[in-house]
Amino acid sequence: IMKAMILAAGFGKRLLPLTKDIPKPLLMVGNQSLIQRNINFLIQNGFSDIVINISHLGELIEDHVRNNFPKDNISFSYENRPLGTGGGILNALKILGSETFLVINSDIYHDIDIQNLPKSTDAAHLIGVKNPSHNEHGDFSLTKNTVTLKEHTNDLTWSGISLINPIIFEENIFNDEIFNIWDSVLPKYIEKGMVTGQESYESWIDVGTLDRLKLANTVHNEEN
Repeated sequence: IMKAMILAAGFGKRLLPLTKDIPKPLLMVGNQSLIQRNINFLIQNGFSDIVINISHLGELIEDHVRNNFPKDNISFSYENRPLGTGGGILNALKILGSETFLVINSDIYHDIDIQNLPKSTDAAHLIGVKNPSHNEHGDFSLTKNTVTLKEHTNDLTWSGISLINPIIFEENIFNDEIFNIWDSVLPKYIEKGMVTGQESYESWIDVGTLDRLKLANTVHNEEN
């Protein structure tokens, strides 16, 4: 069974002052925290073995998760300071093991369908969404199902959900323990044509700012 990792270690600086005392994954949309929603999403999709990396206000996240999911197989990867998306995954590999795993950002509010994801990947498989107004230039494009990078504007924005083959961390040497997967790991594999992807048309909000937290709550209220 494929493992899943939830990235929950960031500072959430763009959400200050809220994130001074509440870590971003614990911000509420409707009656559930963002991380609760994403754990439920994973469990509903058959992921029963979940790893969460935590750092900033991490003990609050751990308490919240253990209280809400006492019977589920959820473990924590501790970072004494946030290591970034790449450093966080590298640090968690000892728990994740050597098989392909799913990675999801803790701060997205979405209905993304992951039923038709491939079972494995040579390097990585990314889910993209239509570019939102806060990322008009996009992150990547797709040629058939291979991820490509155009120079100026790309067609899709990375949803924060991907499949990762840990080999892309194991066969590289990183000079710093803090790094971002998008800058330090993926470009080389994208160049080699080893990163695949698919587009999701479902609703998706990256809850990175106060405005987008408000938007997520508005959308949630309209849907319920």
